[in-house]
Amino acid sequence: MNLSQELDLERRRFLTRRWFFQQCGLGLGSVALASLLGDRAGAATPPAGPGPMTPRQSPLPARAKSVIYLFMAGAPSQLELFDHKPTLAKYNGQPVPKDILGGQTYAFIKPDSAIYAPEFQFAQHGQSGAWISEAFPELARVADELTIVRSMTTDAFNHAPGQIFMNTGSQQFGRPSMGAWVTYGLGSVSQDLPGFVVLNSAGGLSGGAGNYGSGFLPTVFQGVLFRKGADPVLYLSNPTGMSSSLQRKTLDAVKELNEQRLGVVGDPEIATRINAFEMAYRMQSSAPELMDLSKESPETLALYGAEPGKASFANNCLLARRLVERGVRFVQLFHEAWDHHSDVKGGVKAQAGVTDKACAALIADLRKRGLLDDTLVVWGGEFGRTPQVEASTELKRSLGRDHHPQAFTMWLAGGGTRRGVTVGETDDFGFNVIKDKVHVHDLHATLLHLLGFDHEKLTFRFQGRDYRLTDVHGEVVAKLLA
Repeated sequence: MNLSQELDLERRRFLTRRWFFQQCGLGLGSVALASLLGDRAGAATPPAGPGPMTPRQSPLPARAKSVIYLFMAGAPSQLELFDHKPTLAKYNGQPVPKDILGGQTYAFIKPDSAIYAPEFQFAQHGQSGAWISEAFPELARVADELTIVRSMTTDAFNHAPGQIFMNTGSQQFGRPSMGAWVTYGLGSVSQDLPGFVVLNSAGGLSGGAGNYGSGFLPTVFQGVLFRKGADPVLYLSNPTGMSSSLQRKTLDAVKELNEQRLGVVGDPEIATRINAFEMAYRMQSSAPELMDLSKESPETLALYGAEPGKASFANNCLLARRLVERGVRFVQLFHEAWDHHSDVKGGVKAQAGVTDKACAALIADLRKRGLLDDTLVVWGGEFGRTPQVEASTELKRSLGRDHHPQAFTMWLAGGGTRRGVTVGETDDFGFNVIKDKVHVHDLHATLLHLLGFDHEKLTFRFQGRDYRLTDVHGEVVAKLLA
């Protein structure tokens, strides 16, 4: 049999399969959409509506409906902010004891580098008595809303793999991000805005767009990056000469052609394309309205320190609240400015000044509006910082801290977490976790649990096996749950 005959035979087989599905009342496109939207490996109850972002019921009881992830890229120093270590002041300038070090090596400091005492004073706050440094005075006012985790640990040592690991559960590029998994499982209540929105207020991310990508999941679930100004999404506005009626007719024609093609080949990416065109059309009115912070009261703007028309972390926190109000499922704020290999005191002071007020305002505002109970707020970076000092004449660095994956701090608020508790402990030098260790996979398992998922069952089959956010690890941390 020659190549032409083989191709003709395959065409006949395809047409036979297509005829079968049509006789059953199903096109191949319908099968593709059903696969895209339905219950994969117990992910969620199949949706009633036709779109891939149609809201779906979680398989287990959920405490949280949406997530706001305040990602402090660059890795904030836990020793300057949340992990109070008086011992460091006592041994300031001396080497870390060898039994504590355990042979650990670093990229920019020697193992015998001297201990560096924190530059900020700590105090206990709220009825919970949470230890928070003077760098975060506004956050200290909402201490009783926080679940502080001082025993985080990660497998990654450098920024790019660390950020990718924290956001996707793997140090390898190409895996779905947390926001993609959540929208894959739950869809989104908002039909006029993306289910997964990304806001950035500082430098470029070491891990790049992979931090909010969809990986091998259909691309409809990837994060959509919003910019400042009247056009938050590129190419959203009509070009000169394109009227609304002409645009609608054009979109209808394109949609019909795409649907015909979807019915023939059943490619889920065509369904994604259809959804993207329609979402962009709806966003032409919804996105500018969302971004117009001038409609907020002067009291609210002052609470956050927000200024309409400007790009800032404060504005992004206020936008995050507006997004979850409108039904957006997952909002991620990236603030890449915490990598303090030198002058950790000045760096932390500067970034705390940028972020402290807005973080506290977001929690207080969500509480006031009745949104905090079902909105999970997460704060943290990709790893921690060393208790030893980093100093290098060659690199022109002094009084900084190197990367430290063994122990760092994150906090959660709302969404079914325990209010006013601190979980986990590190040793006297803040070097190793000695109680209630929480690995990145454990954090992910817990976040999915709060959203109503068994992390072992929210899966997607790719290249012959089922993948999940927690891969083959992770346990729900009961101490974090209300």
